Amino acid sequence: MQYQVHGTTLQSLEIILQPGETIFSQTHQMAWMSAAMQMDTNTGGGVLKGFLRSLSGGSLFVTHFTPGGGQAGLVAFCPRFPGTIIPRQLAPGETLICRKETFLCAESSVQVDIFVRQQLGSGFFGGEGFILQKVTGPGWVFLDLSGEVVEKILQPGETLKVHAGHVGAQDASVQFSISRVPGLKNMMFGGDGIFLASLSGPGRIWLQSMPIVNLAEEILKHMPGGESRGSSGNVVGDVLGGLLRG
Repeated sequence: MQYQVHGTTLQSLEIILQPGETIFSQTHQMAWMSAAMQMDTNTGGGVLKGFLRSLSGGSLFVTHFTPGGGQAGLVAFCPRFPGTIIPRQLAPGETLICRKETFLCAESSVQVDIFVRQQLGSGFFGGEGFILQKVTGPGWVFLDLSGEVVEKILQPGETLKVHAGHVGAQDASVQFSISRVPGLKNMMFGGDGIFLASLSGPGRIWLQSMPIVNLAEEILKHMPGGESRGSSGNVVGDVLGGLLRG
């Protein structure tokens, strides 16, 4: 398998598969493919697995792409919003925990499942709810994060506090918890919400610069009748907006 990522903020992913190689994606991601490529749309392991996958932002069905006729084939995928495609080759048993709708495509050996947060506070205030996506190797997986991406490696015991919407993906070894923004004035008037995500090492994390909810808020603000959430007279709106973003 060979791949190439094209573009900057509106990226596309082209993959060349050799005979016998297969890659699968969600049902709405394929952009173009060569004539040799064959498609097989299915539930990806049964109706129940497809339903559980849909709870994490995936599709009920997946599509497998395999070149036919004994020749190589090309297939391309394009995300639905501006962002960055992250290629990652997973070792056997290696797992990444991702926000909803992050999975783009992967080799057929990769497993895509749901991940359920066990902590009550993390589920309510962690930005993405209780159910996330989990991808497990071996094989190549391609993730789609919003905006530009910053990759950080946390050492054992090292903690980084992040607006939860900026957390794109993390190693399974990274601990995720919720902490309050310090100080009542900061919580009420700082515009940063009440809760932050605390990510503790060891492990690698991928942070995204533009959560899609932030983009939606900015577009709504500039539409006719839209309100600026930064106005000084809308304190309650600022707090609620911070809770929704966090």
